[in-house]
Amino acid sequence: MSTLLKLKKVNLKYQTGNKAIKVLRDIDLETKAQETISIVGESGSGKTSLIMLIAGLEKASSGNIFFEGEDISTMSEDAVSDIRRRKIGIIFQSFYLIPNYTALENVALTLELNRLPQPITQAKHLLERFGLKHRLHNLPSQLSGGEQQRVAIARAIAMKPSLILADEPTGNLDSENSKMIANILFQYAKEEGSSLMMVTHDKQLAKQAKRSIQIQDGKII
Repeated sequence: MSTLLKLKKVNLKYQTGNKAIKVLRDIDLETKAQETISIVGESGSGKTSLIMLIAGLEKASSGNIFFEGEDISTMSEDAVSDIRRRKIGIIFQSFYLIPNYTALENVALTLELNRLPQPITQAKHLLERFGLKHRLHNLPSQLSGGEQQRVAIARAIAMKPSLILADEPTGNLDSENSKMIANILFQYAKEEGSSLMMVTHDKQLAKQAKRSIQIQDGKII
């Protein structure tokens, strides 16, 4: 399979006064197309920072990040934003749904912004696929945590991204909803040929991925 993502000697540090705080250190990582990967490690080890770098929401202090052969670490913010909008789906622990939009409107908005045809029809199809046919016109406040996360996933994958990044997607859910969300993500990645990278503390969830990466003190060990 072809290489989808490649990180070469990537470092991330923050400057606080005269002190430099090293968050990620010399990260080398390669992901193939259609690969599923779990990222595990203690809190504060750098897992979320790694996801943010790959998504282009953080800028590496040094090193290079290649996505589909292009070095996004040297691109402008606008260029990276364009790639992220079209090709990378991001799912967070907190759902970040627009509170005054219905489930259907939250998903359709992504399609509308990307000028895809029939955004409402496509959004409806996705939500029905995830078992939310009866919740299309509900606001986020009227949905359970598991339902909100399913809406958030539908929004993240609406553009059929080649890479799905999930940061603790089951962190705010009970065990039953956690299993449902995990099944949705892995099944979707398999059916659509997307790569999935998931940060998780859940050992059972981590085992479902084909490959597991452990991070400790900002390094892949």
